[in-house]
Amino acid sequence: MFTTQSSPGSPIIRCGMIGFGMIFDDTYRPVFELRGAEPLYSPATGPVQVRLAAVASRTGVRGARYLTSGYGQRQPFTNYSGSDATRQLLASDIHVVCVATPDDRHFTAARDALIAQKHVLIEKPSVLSLAELDELSRLATANGVLAKVVYHKLADPDHKKLRTLYQDGVLQHVNNGYCSLLEPKSISGGQFAEWITGRNPATYVAVHYLKLIDFTFGPNWALSRISATGQRGLVGPADGPTWDSVQLQVVYLHPDAREAAFDIHTSWVTPNNFPGYVEQEVQFRFDNAVWCAHQRKRGVELTVENRTPGELKNTPNYHYNGTFLEPWGERSQRGYGIEVIERFFQEVANVEFGGPPDTRSERLAQMRALTYNDIMADRNCVAIVQSLEAILCRAVAGAPGCVVKVNTPPGGLVLYEPGNATPFILYEGRV
Repeated sequence: MFTTQSSPGSPIIRCGMIGFGMIFDDTYRPVFELRGAEPLYSPATGPVQVRLAAVASRTGVRGARYLTSGYGQRQPFTNYSGSDATRQLLASDIHVVCVATPDDRHFTAARDALIAQKHVLIEKPSVLSLAELDELSRLATANGVLAKVVYHKLADPDHKKLRTLYQDGVLQHVNNGYCSLLEPKSISGGQFAEWITGRNPATYVAVHYLKLIDFTFGPNWALSRISATGQRGLVGPADGPTWDSVQLQVVYLHPDAREAAFDIHTSWVTPNNFPGYVEQEVQFRFDNAVWCAHQRKRGVELTVENRTPGELKNTPNYHYNGTFLEPWGERSQRGYGIEVIERFFQEVANVEFGGPPDTRSERLAQMRALTYNDIMADRNCVAIVQSLEAILCRAVAGAPGCVVKVNTPPGGLVLYEPGNATPFILYEGRV
């Protein structure tokens, strides 16, 4: 599978991108540009080259533009476009596929890539239903490849410290929490306008916090129930399927039978000139402590005449992603949004080049056991997303106030509608 080498003893991971928009530019592009200049390295693998070899997108415009950049001229790639672009990409000489399409298009691209025996990295949410997740998990196992999902907020320094304190017993027994992520109107009305119809901001960004909660405070608890409401009328019609903002509540059950409830508020209609641009905060309450974190309060404030808050942000998040002139004169781009992408390539390199071929299955199992990003550890997050979407769909149909219960006698995900004695089974198996 991995036979291409840039020089004797220096293997290459040839990558294909499906989707080539803002997400690529923010996170994947810096990784490819850095690794185009210097390889990945670990004692187990030695130097491993990472190359962007092919791109598949609807129009090909961004790919064509990137080919004229310094990187594109030094490391040219094949730019597929149109309705057959994904099939052409998968038929090319690539080893890894990164899926950065709108969330309701993740499953088909990832499924086809796994069938083609490519390692796969999917932007969050991985998929929108447990049935889809089951199929991707099955295909990854059957074809002996990795299927991973991007949750870059797990690598945020604040969130890593939160998990460290909880796992070390400094923070004891989480009881409830509140998370908020508010994005400007330019997101829903501009960057994502072509695919936003029928979508909601919770599926798009609340999943970051769902994974943060599930990974940080789990696994010794059980998902119990999900409810949600929201507002419409700005991005689309007030009675339509497109949501401006969503308030989601998720309840877990601890082994001691105490409940932990988490409220997650998301919006993509915040004013474009709001100082925070992307406004993020969390609060978690424990038996013995309270943890509060706020992006703007931990960062810097910047005002540049005629450049903020448009071209530059008033409260930039340099932890996530930033360009720097290092003290020693080198220019770099780094941050946890980039680190998580690079970590995936390190995991692929470990599977393929971290030892002799006859122990590959052992290395594959080790990488699949990483619950921070493996798709098989994503069940609770996908279960919540599927439940959320079903609840919002019923609200559009005139039945607000639904709740989904998890792992009850009727099924794994069961939706209960006010005034209706008959439950609706969303997923029969156990979550």
